[in-house]
Amino acid sequence: MQEPLKNDTVVIYADTREAGSKVVAILKNRCSVVEKQMVTGDYVLSRHVAAERKVSGDFLQSIVDGRLFNQLSELKNSFRVPILVIEGETLFDSNRQIHPNAIRGAIASIATEFAIPIIWTKNQLETAEMLYTIAKREQIAGKKHMAIRVKKKFRSVNQMQEFLVSGIPQISTETAKKLLKHFGSPEKIFAAGESELKNVDGIGDKTAKKIRLILSKKYEKSILED
Repeated sequence: MQEPLKNDTVVIYADTREAGSKVVAILKNRCSVVEKQMVTGDYVLSRHVAAERKVSGDFLQSIVDGRLFNQLSELKNSFRVPILVIEGETLFDSNRQIHPNAIRGAIASIATEFAIPIIWTKNQLETAEMLYTIAKREQIAGKKHMAIRVKKKFRSVNQMQEFLVSGIPQISTETAKKLLKHFGSPEKIFAAGESELKNVDGIGDKTAKKIRLILSKKYEKSILED
């Protein structure tokens, strides 16, 4: 069977942790791949779409150690269209100490509470082909998507400020309110240092560092952008 020709007009960003996988190797034969350390997600497929890839064993372990929902929350906060790719033959492995109901509950939560689509693949080849297909449709066909943070009518400036601050990854509306009450305005929140941010209930070292990184890091235009 003849290999498909490489399409240099399609560009996929792959997290450096994925560099040694066959998925990246296969993608490099299909399109241009840029390996980069990313804050969230494993593959960026367009300006709006990113995917988290979980091999079945890692998916199960991430439920046990609590990583899964934190990763998906960050993915959803960072991209309009987050996707979870679960790779493997089955999740119901009798050798693992995790009840099937816990697995079903996690999948149900992802699909309903997080509203994140789940794509199932058998192996790395299927994963690579699926990621490439999505990237190609996004970048060449220019498919449009609805934003997760939909525009809405605000009854007050307070609500506008809460919406603005809660747009920061890992900041819920309740935490946004705490920040606004503590600092008095979004402007003062954005100017605050890590130590000042940590004075607010619910803001720890990790969140304070991420807020400062997001607000201070120089914007880098993606080659995926028009």
